[in-house]
Amino acid sequence: MASYVSRYARAFTEVVLARRLDADKAIASLETMEQILASSHELRTLLQNPSVPGDQKLRLLDALTKRIGAPKEFRNFLAILVDNQRLGGFTEIVKEVKEQLNERLGIADAEVISARELGAEERRILEAQIAKTTGKTVRARYQQDPAVLGGAIVRVGSTIYDGSVRGQLQKLREQLASS
Repeated sequence: MASYVSRYARAFTEVVLARRLDADKAIASLETMEQILASSHELRTLLQNPSVPGDQKLRLLDALTKRIGAPKEFRNFLAILVDNQRLGGFTEIVKEVKEQLNERLGIADAEVISARELGAEERRILEAQIAKTTGKTVRARYQQDPAVLGGAIVRVGSTIYDGSVRGQLQKLREQLASS
């Protein structure tokens, strides 16, 4: 990670919190812009080209942020990145902003993989258990993988909680092999 990434991420995080912007909308704006930049080589080239006048870049940023419904603070953040030629680190900055906002707001992102679609009540119970374990508010994303067989695998940050049938069978196999 480049040395400037955490500085820019921290600055944007401070703006979001100080101005009481909706953190979820700020993250959504960052992710949308990340997708736009990833899908358009021409746009990246234009914004990073020092021969393109700054006012043209600002008009382009105004149009883009208006199109995605982002606040003026987001546009200003992008303008600073463009002016300081830091757009190349945008993906890392987005990741760092998410982590810093989650940390400051006490939110844990959880990835839940289960063999089948979980019902609303099952999700509520699982999220309550994750919240109790982490001590944070949980924002969960759900995926299905039939290879899990049953139960669920939950990833919160770098920690994995394996409550799957496949995981239990693997542990049993290891115990039998070591006996």
